Amino acid sequence: MSVHKDQDRIEKVVELAAPVPRVWRALTDYKEFGTWFRVRLDNPFEVGTTTTGTMTSPGHESMPWVSVTEELEHQRLFAFSWPPSAIDPDTVYSEEAKVRVEFRLEPTANGTRLTITEAGFQQFPEAKRLEVLRSNEQGWEIQARNVAAHVVG
Repeated sequence: MSVHKDQDRIEKVVELAAPVPRVWRALTDYKEFGTWFRVRLDNPFEVGTTTTGTMTSPGHESMPWVSVTEELEHQRLFAFSWPPSAIDPDTVYSEEAKVRVEFRLEPTANGTRLTITEAGFQQFPEAKRLEVLRSNEQGWEIQARNVAAHVVG
């Protein structure tokens, strides 16, 4: 998918050869999530709670993870947000600024359709936005492969 500086969201649809309960567990169990996403999380995902940790993926090993779990709708929707300052510490953002990530699950004849949406890119300064969009788009390509391999492995 190509990205442009005026877009506010990234959406990725992944067909997974695993049933919804298996995919749900991979997404919402913080230890399983950490395995495929390559992040060491300190605590579980709970609505309204901040989850912290450290990235473990090559090239990002010391990057901190900070997210707030916004929704857990059993086997249908998992959503969290993260502060834009996490990847752009040189810009001052309001305390309300956030990028939201949603994982939506739908059963299919062959397993699960997972729709990953990340939104909130308009709040990044225009000079940095395209770079952030491209980086995150590439990141979701990698993470989609990671979760697919994890749930069938």
